[in-house]
Amino acid sequence: MGRVSANRTHVTFRPLARCLVVHSTFLRRTALVLAAFLALGTPLVASAAGTPGVPIPSDPRDPFVQGFTGRAATAHPFAAQRVPRNPWMAANERSNIHSDAYQTDANNVPGPLGRDPRVTSALLGAECASVTFDRRGRIVTVCVSPSGATLRLIEPRTLATLGSYELPPREPGSFSFSNFSGGGYFYLDHLDRAVVSTFTGHLVVVAERGDGFRKVRDVDLSAVTGGSPIQSALPDWRGRIWFVTVSGVVGFVNPGNSVRRVHLPAGERIANSFAMDESGGVFIVSTHALYRFDVRRGRPSVTWRKTYDRGSRVKPGQVSQGSGTTPTLIGRASSPGGGSIAITDNADPRMHVLVFRRGKRGPGRAPLCRRAVFPAGRGDDENSLIAVPGGLVAENNYGYAGPGPADSSTRTADTVPGLAKVAVNFRRGGCRVAWRNITARIPTVVSKFSRRTGLIYAYTHPAASEVPRAGDLPQPLAPDAWFFTAFNARTGRQVWSTYAGSGLGHNNNYAPVTLGPDGVAYVGTLGGLLRVADTR
Repeated sequence: MGRVSANRTHVTFRPLARCLVVHSTFLRRTALVLAAFLALGTPLVASAAGTPGVPIPSDPRDPFVQGFTGRAATAHPFAAQRVPRNPWMAANERSNIHSDAYQTDANNVPGPLGRDPRVTSALLGAECASVTFDRRGRIVTVCVSPSGATLRLIEPRTLATLGSYELPPREPGSFSFSNFSGGGYFYLDHLDRAVVSTFTGHLVVVAERGDGFRKVRDVDLSAVTGGSPIQSALPDWRGRIWFVTVSGVVGFVNPGNSVRRVHLPAGERIANSFAMDESGGVFIVSTHALYRFDVRRGRPSVTWRKTYDRGSRVKPGQVSQGSGTTPTLIGRASSPGGGSIAITDNADPRMHVLVFRRGKRGPGRAPLCRRAVFPAGRGDDENSLIAVPGGLVAENNYGYAGPGPADSSTRTADTVPGLAKVAVNFRRGGCRVAWRNITARIPTVVSKFSRRTGLIYAYTHPAASEVPRAGDLPQPLAPDAWFFTAFNARTGRQVWSTYAGSGLGHNNNYAPVTLGPDGVAYVGTLGGLLRVADTR
């Protein structure tokens, strides 16, 4: 099919006609195989507990993709952030998908600098989205498939599964690539126990037992939720476990398992997780409004409600008509105005980054910041804003249409590029766009920021014409390539990018980048879990 030099700097692709036939046959077969194991929700190869994970299958065109572009970074750190730790959760940056109870997506731990990075993977037949870490540094994650979900304990260096716990299965026919319930959001508590909402409407607490798990608490919420999926659950500073459903039920479970709940106005839905702070505030965004809840007379109560422009449509890349963001909190609750809260709206023709006060006195008549980002008619953000020094970073997810191939090329649909920092004066109000990157295509990942390295880490999917090729591979044959990419948080410029793999198994489909306590980055994909680590 061709030749690859030892340093992968020159590649020829011949004979083309024969390769086209081989690739067409391979891609059809690979798609069928991947679809089969994803539908079954079980890995093709079952390895013994503790053995290294079987890699996620990629593509025979891998040698024709340039493995690394850019230059290794030198760390330019920012001062460490001091987000209050929720006493009922694991340590910050180890507890949940968005790093902490404030949902900042910012980390004091380092990430890779691009020093000969190595990408390894484990084929698990399910998407391991929320990645958390116990006190021993082991990965605790829920891997969700079309048939169900599995809680896994994973060795972080080899990605070997040490132990697992099967959660209740899905109702047949209920699967959707845009449904994050049943474990897509979960958290690790202060005792290294996984707190997971199940497909059956239960809230379960599962403790570690050696290299395995045992269930220690089970609260049946099915009568309270009315059959609506539980989207997310998090504890407040008093230990009550709050939960939200897709249909708009907001409630909490007391330590004694009694349940209190309210329902949002008719027609309002909840499509994301929520944030908590030390004042007792619970911050939820629905498809119509931003809310602060507090506990009054033993029940969840709306302290304030602020509507926003929800637009006129579900834009491609979104899962609902409304804000696609989990609220991001900035500043302690003792700050002026009770601190700040940020979301995006869904306005037409351009979406905006919005910032409000979050204290009990209310958000005010006008936002502290309302700034348009991304092109008119071609911008949306289905992920939480990243809290960076002096502002917030938004990514453009417009154009993502799910993991299926967009055309006969078998490639996932291209998304509109965009990554932008909005500089915000959180004390006095006002904001501006500090920088824009108009070339980065970030379909769905929850990107992360490391204060230790000064880099923002994303998972990118360039258009066929943009895939860095290591030789004369024709553009029509460019694979469905995915990359782990680092950006300078001060300028937005791409610093380096390393090839992760191609095809359905490497599509992250809304899963995050997670930075581990070991300085390694992890990305959940439809095939399982990726690990990206410097080797020098």
